[in-house]
Amino acid sequence: MSKTPIEIDMLVDSALWSGLEADLTRALLAAAAAEGAAGTVCLFLGADEALARLNAEFRGKEGPTNVLSFPAGEGAAPGFLGDIALAAETIAREAAEQGKTIESHAAHMAVHGFLHLLGYDHIVDVDAAVMEDRERVILASLGIADPYAE
Repeated sequence: MSKTPIEIDMLVDSALWSGLEADLTRALLAAAAAEGAAGTVCLFLGADEALARLNAEFRGKEGPTNVLSFPAGEGAAPGFLGDIALAAETIAREAAEQGKTIESHAAHMAVHGFLHLLGYDHIVDVDAAVMEDRERVILASLGIADPYAE
């Protein structure tokens, strides 16, 4: 039996995530494989209310956001990559607005969050282009269409 490149500790804190756990696991495993990353990731699947609290506490921003990433800092356990938190209602709403399935949009947000753990960012246009290209490649490996296509 082969060992997967990452271990995923998943905390499901909203019934709205029911049935999506396997899709999100596949997305994170694909991202880790594509990036050659190994270690442990904690994935929190919460409701908007929980993400709004995290967003206020750690980013000083009001309201929920679709995904938050907390890369492991100094002093973290060896191999710990960080935490990713996803907001159920926000992701469901965005998927509907964008004409996507919740499965594909949630997978995209998980991959996006994972790439943040590895140091990718999208504040500067050139960095955003690199990150989006990596997302496209990873999502395509899962059979998910380009999330940035017009």
